[in-house]
Amino acid sequence: QVQLVESGGGLVQPGGSLRLSCAASGMILSIYKMGWYRQVPGKQRELVAVLLRDGGTGYANSVKGRFTISRDTAKNLVYLQMNSLQPEDTAVYLCNAARDFADYWGKGTLVTVSS
Repeated sequence: QVQLVESGGGLVQPGGSLRLSCAASGMILSIYKMGWYRQVPGKQRELVAVLLRDGGTGYANSVKGRFTISRDTAKNLVYLQMNSLQPEDTAVYLCNAARDFADYWGKGTLVTVSS
């Protein structure tokens, strides 16, 4: 059974950094496309960063140059390093694993950027 568990969220001041982790179980990380999304109440879920099976990455324009997605296949972990955080980055961040017709989600971790 595939399970994704996010951690690392919290309260941070503008300009600060956080590293989110997504612990994956019941799956082989390297054969899935992994993504970080974020959700703000009343708004559509937004793709923040994607990590392809071949290691390629992609980012939303709003986070390009500030966020970095990476993985540790030995530990079955996916990370999202977030730097220069701004109040508009406040959201619940969710981890996603997708492959063929399979699509899995974690429950999310809350990131609040506020002074």
